[in-house]
Amino acid sequence: MQDYYVDSPQQLEELCARLHGIKWIALDSEFMREKTYYAQLCLLQIATDKIIACIDPLALADMTPLLDIIYDSSITKVLHSSRQDLEIFYDLRGDLPRPVFDTQVAAALLGYGDQVGYSALVNGMLGVQLDKSQTRTDWSTRPLSVEQLQYAADDVRYLGKIYSDQYAELEQRGRLTWLDADFAELVDVTPYLNAPDEAWRRVRQANTLKGAQLAVLRALAAWREQRARASNRPRKWIISDDALLELARRMPGNADALAKIRGLEASTLKHHGVELSGIVQGAKSLAQGEWPLLESPHRLTSAQEALADALMATVRLRGAQGAISTASLVTRKELERLVLGERDLPILHGWRGALVGQDLLALLQGERALRVQEGSLKITQESQS
Repeated sequence: MQDYYVDSPQQLEELCARLHGIKWIALDSEFMREKTYYAQLCLLQIATDKIIACIDPLALADMTPLLDIIYDSSITKVLHSSRQDLEIFYDLRGDLPRPVFDTQVAAALLGYGDQVGYSALVNGMLGVQLDKSQTRTDWSTRPLSVEQLQYAADDVRYLGKIYSDQYAELEQRGRLTWLDADFAELVDVTPYLNAPDEAWRRVRQANTLKGAQLAVLRALAAWREQRARASNRPRKWIISDDALLELARRMPGNADALAKIRGLEASTLKHHGVELSGIVQGAKSLAQGEWPLLESPHRLTSAQEALADALMATVRLRGAQGAISTASLVTRKELERLVLGERDLPILHGWRGALVGQDLLALLQGERALRVQEGSLKITQESQS
């Protein structure tokens, strides 16, 4: 492989020319977001079977030629644990590159456990121990050191080989199409929209509020989201979660009451006090039918809890037989919803449904049973009498 460091338009043009005709491209990014709302892209790493390149977006005013390649739908984008990288691409173009192949998702189908890290996967599949010394580095500083660039390049150096090996093994096991739905979910833009009216759901301990308090929290969190986005500052720099919760809980009716809210900065009161009071009063006056609703917690009887235990045992059994971690298949909460009668659940669809979901439905319908045979748990067909 040939390594490149790209920090000029001419170098970018030459790199893009060399990428002509590729079938896949490995991607990773280094970014900072401690002081901003949007992640600051500091370095973009790419690799093919012949090239490794670290592209410096801080030195390049326009990366359109490379982004056009990345967004080419005929090229598979290979990433590991892709969510944060995809968020950066969404912020750059308002859409996501497709199709993607996530080696972390694929690893779960090949016996490497749920959410295996890149270093662990490289070591497990290729026997290579990666250097972790630059994990906490500041990627916004320039110039970047040789060690930083080596570390960054290594994040894509092995992705192509892992992709090739995983693809071949998945195809051999007949599991290649199992990932279609998972990868399609990764490139659904909905989670990246950060709709202001839904921001309240991400506030810690929102479930401690009720009624009109939730309406106030929704309005305040939406205001904070819009302010943070417009100023490109972290949400907590606008108002902390704790202050939002206290505002929603106490619903202050005037400036004096607002000033007594714990955690509300004096500068926030000075510049936004009147606006915040108006938001609180407006949300507080909403009719009950306009209040947001929290998802009701699932309340299972003791018998239903036991049934959920039996379903979990079934999942563990099928997972062990298929060398797939339980966490990759289902959550306990999903099984509880299944016991309560819900049927539009991931465990009943796609490859999960084929592997274990149909067993779970058959158990619930009394068509199959769990039995201990010769000291081992078995799923057996129930005879019809």
